Amino acid sequence: MADRLRAMFCDHLSLMRGKYLPASKMKSDATRMARPTFSVHWDKDLILDAPHTKCREGIPDMELRWDGAEIRDGWEPETKVVTGDLYDSDGARLPLCPRGALKRAVADWGQHGLAPKVGLELEAFAFAIQPDGSLAPLHAPGGIVYGTGPFADPVGFTDAIWRQAEASGFRLELITAEYDTPQYEFTLAYDGVVKAVDEMVLFRQMAREVALKHGILLTFLPKPVLEKGGSGLHVNLSFADAAGNNALMTGPKGGPDHLNALGRGCVAGWMQHHKGLAGLLAPTVGSYLRLQPASMSGYWCNWGGDHRGVTVRVSEEGGPKTRLEHRMADASCNPYTAVAAILQAARLGYEGGYALPAPEAGDCFDRTDAGQGVAISLSGAMDDLAADTALGNAVGRELVDHHIFMKRIEVDKTAGLEGAALRDYYIWYV
Repeated sequence: MADRLRAMFCDHLSLMRGKYLPASKMKSDATRMARPTFSVHWDKDLILDAPHTKCREGIPDMELRWDGAEIRDGWEPETKVVTGDLYDSDGARLPLCPRGALKRAVADWGQHGLAPKVGLELEAFAFAIQPDGSLAPLHAPGGIVYGTGPFADPVGFTDAIWRQAEASGFRLELITAEYDTPQYEFTLAYDGVVKAVDEMVLFRQMAREVALKHGILLTFLPKPVLEKGGSGLHVNLSFADAAGNNALMTGPKGGPDHLNALGRGCVAGWMQHHKGLAGLLAPTVGSYLRLQPASMSGYWCNWGGDHRGVTVRVSEEGGPKTRLEHRMADASCNPYTAVAAILQAARLGYEGGYALPAPEAGDCFDRTDAGQGVAISLSGAMDDLAADTALGNAVGRELVDHHIFMKRIEVDKTAGLEGAALRDYYIWYV
């Protein structure tokens, strides 16, 4: 029997905040916290004028509520964990709640009789914490892409993550070494959208805490080592219809030639809102070190089949495995907000009958058909997000306005930081 409950939510900075509570709370229950938690920045500065936080209105409470059926085994001794939804002091859903934005997106697709499902792939770098507290990339000279075993992970921290994931009920599909040592990929099982994102944010927290016990700082920052590749968060999307069948499926074959109207509408929505999406999917200054041409990162406004150079990849697997992969995001984003934005942009394309451009024919290294990419900086991405009112309204006007306000301040706070200094501004948190 667990002695306590760790109740958490994922905030605007993608930080997991919460409380330890007694075992008596292990049912549908709630706890209160200060609403201006959404006014706090990376450096713990309280931004008094952050919109919709009521920081200048007495710093009132908000309430974190959870469903007792969603409480699960944690990774600390005698501790259960749960995530929940945020409400304001009047009992209305808090408009800044990222999980609430995701639930609205799911409900919007429900109006079409469709239930979105996602599979999430995360990439991360491992840093060894030195005796003086400094950081150095984990020394794994024998590491290779798709590497496994002690050459890829000489300290065994990924083995410990796997064991704890199994013990805590996380459904891992794989762990492997990525292209740039010491980089790793973690893929979680496909599921309904809210459940899958809940699983991801809890897994990410667990993985970082388990790695820390092994002297490793596991970071999901998009570009923590300038001379190496970036780390992404790939979102694989499908829809279940009323009968539980894959609504993207047209037959045994997948790929661009077999997209139905639903798939074409989703991809068209992502192309139309490509630049606006970047502000929510790539929300840190370092995100734009990763989002570059010829980097397989989601920079270009393009799509295709089995092509890792495009932003939207239409899987060649057909039948029940038919899916669309959006490759722009990195895991410094709030995953609830990011997946909500992906769903809403897809819905706008489907409902609006957006025209779908031709698939990419170039290699995306030396040649591309794409007419545009994303902004080259977080500041520019905020301009693009602010200009995309349709996307912002669909995701949630208050949430997006707050996001833009806080990110513009982040641009100012990080001005002049480069290399390790920029990395270290974020790395202990992401």
